[in-house]
Amino acid sequence: MPIVKCLSVSQPFADLIIKGKKTIELRKWNTKFRGEFLIHSPMKIKSQDCKRLGINETDLRTGAIIGKATIYDVKTYKTKKEWNDDKKYHFASGDPSDRKYGFLLKNAKGFRVPIPCKGKLGFFDIRSGDVTVKDEEITSDLFDEEYRTRWINHH
Repeated sequence: MPIVKCLSVSQPFADLIIKGKKTIELRKWNTKFRGEFLIHSPMKIKSQDCKRLGINETDLRTGAIIGKATIYDVKTYKTKKEWNDDKKYHFASGDPSDRKYGFLLKNAKGFRVPIPCKGKLGFFDIRSGDVTVKDEEITSDLFDEEYRTRWINHH
């Protein structure tokens, strides 16, 4: 049974990541993990951030794995200026001292079909049996999404 790392990211930020607009995910904690991971969108939407960023809440998918990205490094913010200089990459507001680690992301991609799933704190493992769809469906969505999209786009 395949195992993949997953990270819950609040909306609207999860959506900004899978669209390739948000390339730094801020956290209070550091990680040694590098590589591809799934992006889970929890049920709760941060309404104030949606208003601030001009994003329509009704367009956001929640309670599901909505895409994937690759974490290739972690940046440690030592000053408020460094944190503010990167706002166009992390889209955060508030106190920079709360979130001093920036997970640097690339190769973000949204899934056409969200995969219903409960989130957890930190990086967590997803196995095909952990989600509420048949094993064949989850395996197909998680690991064959790129191939299926390329095939459909060429036919």
